Amino acid sequence: MDDTVKLAIRMIESREPHQIVTANPIMVMSAVESPSFLNLLQKADLVVPDGAGVVWAANYVGNPVAERVTGFDLLHRLMQLSELKGWKVFLLGASPEMMEAAVSNIKRQYPALQLVGYRDGYFQADEDQQVIENIRKHQPDILLIGRSADKQEPWIAQHKEQLHVPIIMGVGGSFDVLSGKLKRAPKIFLKLRLEWFYRLLQEPWRYKRMLELPKFVFKVIREKEKVQKP
Repeated sequence: MDDTVKLAIRMIESREPHQIVTANPIMVMSAVESPSFLNLLQKADLVVPDGAGVVWAANYVGNPVAERVTGFDLLHRLMQLSELKGWKVFLLGASPEMMEAAVSNIKRQYPALQLVGYRDGYFQADEDQQVIENIRKHQPDILLIGRSADKQEPWIAQHKEQLHVPIIMGVGGSFDVLSGKLKRAPKIFLKLRLEWFYRLLQEPWRYKRMLELPKFVFKVIREKEKVQKP
């Protein structure tokens, strides 16, 4: 996490646009099945191991990462730094009601934060230019986007240069947690790497997405066996 934060500081100081991807097993499986999504991940400026499954897989294949860097925790580190350094933040995503609640809680937790703008994530492709112009008008240093992964990462990759924000990061359902609608998993679930299960208990409709998790495990095991064969 500390290395990630140091790199984030350099990204902002460079004033060039960067995409940070917080990778989980479901996103990795999407990359396996979609060449375009794989290309998107490979072109990202930084991919951090958000999911516990990604950390396990890295260790299992003998290429371990130092630690898990969750998007939610990184979001808070960036908020803390923004208060100290005077960075401007823009939020994009979730429903209007959810975003209003999230913004209210963020302002309460980070009173010195320059939260220069926000809007919900329910817009169509023909509204992209309007959304981009609104973001550019506020000249944020950090843009946090909470949409579904199939929309979030491709949208960032497509419009990164036009947005010209030093750090653009997809945060998935983080605004739902920040709004208070969802609770983050208790420490025991985090320790046991069962955060996905706690999320499923709160949102049972996500079960179809969770079916990708066993596929990911089997894929990692098979790929390691292939490499080990003489």
